[in-house]
Amino acid sequence: MDDKVVTAIGTPNKALVMYWGKRNNRLNLPMNSSLSITLDESLNTRTSIVFSKKIKRDAIYVNGEKHDLEARAQNEKMMLSKRVIDRMRSLSGTKAKALIVSRNSFPTSTGLASSSSGAATLVFAASQALGLKASARELSILARQISGSGSRSLMGGFVKWTKGSKPDGSDSYAEQVASEKYWPEVMDIIAVFTASKKKVSSSEGHDLTLKQSKLYFLRPEYAEDRLEAMSDAIRARDFEPLAEMIMRDSNNMHATMLDTYPPIMYLDDRSREAIYAIHELNQSEGKNIAAYTFDAGPNAHVITLRKYKSKVMGMLGELIGDGKILAAGQGSGPRLLGESESLIDYRSLKPTE
Repeated sequence: MDDKVVTAIGTPNKALVMYWGKRNNRLNLPMNSSLSITLDESLNTRTSIVFSKKIKRDAIYVNGEKHDLEARAQNEKMMLSKRVIDRMRSLSGTKAKALIVSRNSFPTSTGLASSSSGAATLVFAASQALGLKASARELSILARQISGSGSRSLMGGFVKWTKGSKPDGSDSYAEQVASEKYWPEVMDIIAVFTASKKKVSSSEGHDLTLKQSKLYFLRPEYAEDRLEAMSDAIRARDFEPLAEMIMRDSNNMHATMLDTYPPIMYLDDRSREAIYAIHELNQSEGKNIAAYTFDAGPNAHVITLRKYKSKVMGMLGELIGDGKILAAGQGSGPRLLGESESLIDYRSLKPTE
């Protein structure tokens, strides 16, 4: 177990019913359940990890930036990562320190859900390095404690994260609604208008909206109802009603943010142009062939079917300006990589770069 370097690759997910607001910040327990689609490796996080008595302090490198996990001053994600690593270390019975090296293939903190792929890949890789015999549900609970949405990236296809009701979070976990092979035609086309970091972090946004938005108190029940209806549409492979519900859910969530005071505005002018353009595209087709949805950022995710990809790409191409367009199908969750793809040198137990 000790000195075993493990490398894994994982992917983000895009929420179709989003969670916003937490009933417990420490455990990342949400106010409402959520539903997402796990994306393929067009967008990915690669993570290498090793536990060794040769390592003096827990450390993590994210996109080349080092974080001492044992330092007193840490950002929230690093503190949560440390807590989960400690928990997994306790479960395995080792006291060896950890070196973690992680790299994203896409911008972080821009509403592209890098935290979901980061948390899921870290937990998956650590469980393999420690030899833990944990189920996907158990791993999703651990990943949730680093990033709520990370719980959903442990599985492929369409995934539900149940909010749960127990104070300890033991009933708040992810489970698959339909595998990536069930309805593979569904894909996500992403208009990356900006790679700039958002002004209000997701964690801060969760708290502010819950405390200050009068509209928010309608949100959890609305989200639970939409989730069940969307799950039915997915099982029936019925895209038109699914598309409308995706757009309405995004509108509803961002309305609660705008109702916060001062208002939280993740969408910008190009986001709104994309919304209008997608409605115009659907009207011209006489049916819903595309659905916009936005996380905590201005970049537009457009859920569509593969047969409509060229039409959606053409429409976004007129809006993108100096941005770029990414296209991703459905993924299957984290998987192991070989030694040649490791981010840690096997001999020196140091980052390869």
